This record gives sequence, C-alpha cells and structure tokens, in this order.
Amino acid sequence: MQFSVQSTDSKSRARAGLLELAHGMVETPIFMPVGTVGAVKGVGHDTLKEVIGAQLILANAYHLYLRPGMDVIQNAGGLHKFSTWDKPILTDSGGYQVYSLSPMRKITEEGVHFRSHIDGSSHFFSPENVIEIQLQIGADIIMAFDECTPWPCTYEYAENSMHRTHRWLDRCTSHFKNTRSCYGYEQVLAPIIQGSTFAELRKISTEYVVACDLPLNAIGGLSVGEPADEMYAMTSLVTDILPKEKPRYLMGVGTPANILECIALGIDMFDCVLPTRNARHGLLYTWDGVINIKNEKWRNDHTVLDTQGSSWSKTYSRAYLRHLVQSNEMLGAMIASVHNLGFYLDLVRTARKHIIEGTFFQWKEKTAPRLEQRL
Repeated sequence: MQFSVQSTDSKSRARAGLLELAHGMVETPIFMPVGTVGAVKGVGHDTLKEVIGAQLILANAYHLYLRPGMDVIQNAGGLHKFSTWDKPILTDSGGYQVYSLSPMRKITEEGVHFRSHIDGSSHFFSPENVIEIQLQIGADIIMAFDECTPWPCTYEYAENSMHRTHRWLDRCTSHFKNTRSCYGYEQVLAPIIQGSTFAELRKISTEYVVACDLPLNAIGGLSVGEPADEMYAMTSLVTDILPKEKPRYLMGVGTPANILECIALGIDMFDCVLPTRNARHGLLYTWDGVINIKNEKWRNDHTVLDTQGSSWSKTYSRAYLRHLVQSNEMLGAMIASVHNLGFYLDLVRTARKHIIEGTFFQWKEKTAPRLEQRL
C-alpha cells in the first residue's frame, strides 16, 4: 500500500491524497458504498463504477462468513472474482455486528460467542479466525477485530473494552504477520481506535495504535448515537495525534454534513449505510438539502431530483420517483439508491477539488448548513 498527501487546506486539516491498493488507485477523501454481503443493495457493479464513480467498496466479514460461507468464496478465488468487482474492497471485521447482536452474544477475553441472526446457530469469532476469514475473502484492506462500545456507557466499561481491543489488536497483528495472503497480492491490516466519548481513553487508544505502526489507521465507536459535537471532538483529538503520512478512516460516518466537518478534521475515508438505507425509505440527499420524496408536496413536482446534481440526478423527476416509491415499485428504491450514492461520491469529489484549489474551508462553511435543510 502506498499513500501520499497531494494537497492540504490552509484553514483546516483537510487534505487530498492518493491511496494505492492491490486492486487500484483511490483518490481521497473518499466515501465507500456499503456492500455488506458483497453487493451494494439494488445497485449493479457497472452502475457503481460508470455512473456513480465508486473507487472502493466495503463488505462485511460477519455476513459473508455466515452466507455464502468461506468455502464458496475461496473456491471462486476470493470476493473480487466471486462478485466480479475488480476495484479495491475493504472488509469490516464484524466487531460492529457483534456489538449490534447484544442479546445473542457473549464477549470473553478469547473472543466472542454469538448466534447467527439467520438461523440461530452458534459461532465463535477470535482475533485470529477473523483475520483468517478476511484473508480468505481477499479484501485489499482488512480490519482488526475490536469491541465497539455502546453509547452511552460508563468510563469503566469503555476503559475495559478499549484495553481488550488493544490486546485483540496485538493478536490480530501477530497472526496477520505470520499468515500468507490467499491470492498472491498484498492485503493491508488496519487497527481501530476505541474509547467511546472519553477524551483520556481516546488519547490512550490513539497512542497505542500509532505505536503499532500499521499502514492505515481507523477510528471506531463513533456515530453510535452520541451528539455530533462529541463525535467531532473525539475525531479532532484523534487526528491531532495520528501521523499525517498515513490514511485515516472514520468508520460508519455519516450524514453529508458530518462528512464535510470530518474532512475538515483530517479524515480521508468514510463509509455509511445512510445513503442506501434512507433511499429505500424515500429520503434523498441533494445539494439544496434533504427531500422526503413520500411527501404530498412532490406529487405533481416535475423538476429533476437535484438541479445541481450529476446527470443521473437529472434523469428522473420528483413526481415520477414519488409515484414509484408510493407504488412500492422496486425501481423506485434503485433510483433513490443510485441518486444518494452518486450524491455522496460527488460530495467527496467536490471537497477534494476545493482542497486542491485552496478554497475548501470557505466552501465547507457555506455548504454544510445547506445540506442539513429539510425541503
């Protein structure tokens, strides 16, 4: 993996970079569409690449391990060949899914015992076998196994969880260094910083991760219900410590305004289910604000989805999309998903352009509030 910072903003920590991975180059800041089971819901690979311009997608080790199973993916030659996606892939280790399965799991020092959300069968994840699973999937970037703390939680809980995440990171790193890639190309291991919204713990965790000297650093345990100001405070604290020469990934964030604010704090990589999940419920992100396409006001509105958006967003009218959504037509969710993902990718591309031109901070200050408006 190679990463270079090509330009920085003079009034914030925003930077434009270039990330080189086994399956291609990625321009940062970047947003990763979430393809949990090896597919972005309702969006084909050709559309992802040629219409939206996606450069890197995220898949999930937990879900792929349960279905279709590692034997199927390995026999196909890895997830890239199985899914026919030929650009970079990042896999989440499953720590967040384990967190979300709280009634169905038990955390121990050795790992996590959990029951499948599909059929209730019993399984066990350890730092070592999670690394094995991700190596078998064949992702360009694989994440260390961590424990994601809920919000709110006590200081004691967050501290114990953080130290366990650090011990698991050591085990992940050791196993990764002693195991070969399954498919003959480089895969990169990334650690995850934890500590909830406690500044002291975030500082300790960041310093621990920095000392591990891995090529990419991730921030986890945010965007789990805490106020945006707390998320920004923790992100700022962490990026102030992280080395500038390595890419920074803020996991699971967020709204368009969240992304702009966190780019300003020095974040390079983002992922979030919001653009596709909200699209399926009729919520559209535009340069003028947020549209609930189910509202009656759009029933006879024949303007395009986003007058300032890409060509895709000018293909269909608001009235037509509302008709499809109200009719429960599958195409409605597909159009909305492509629109929202296209907007998110356009957002980070535009941010990158302003960073390079030296106008990012001023542009961000006037753009972020507008993106949060309800139309």
